[in-house]
Amino acid sequence: MTVRVQSEDFDVGAELAAMTGGKTGIGGVTLFVGLVRDMAGGECVSAMTLEHYPGMTERQLEAIEAEARERWPLDDVLIIHRYGRLEPGDRIVLVATASAHREAAFESCHFLIDWLKTKAPFWKMEATPEGERWVEAKESDDTAAARWTKPA
Repeated sequence: MTVRVQSEDFDVGAELAAMTGGKTGIGGVTLFVGLVRDMAGGECVSAMTLEHYPGMTERQLEAIEAEARERWPLDDVLIIHRYGRLEPGDRIVLVATASAHREAAFESCHFLIDWLKTKAPFWKMEATPEGERWVEAKESDDTAAARWTKPA
């Protein structure tokens, strides 16, 4: 398990090599890399600033990662989420899951991204020509995450 919250950029290839190196039982790795877009809601975005609550953020990401491990047979999980001021094209997040079987890797990666979007304590502010604005939660993200809710 690796969960990191950092301001520094990351090297996707190096992270993947470190995650899988010498682990011959891994049959598949799925990864997602989120990037800052230059448009949001039809407006130009020149930068995005991500804020978080140190300590609480890492604990929440670890809890989300632990839930993925309960649901799927995973050999490894990597979550890296950046904070600070980022510009269009910059990497924001890397989520990678490794398993002996591809379906577990695909589903768990999708689950982690959906839950990160709705449960991880990050706040985003976009810089636009009209000024800065906080990014509101999206109903579509809640809908995507709802499919992973376990029945009561």
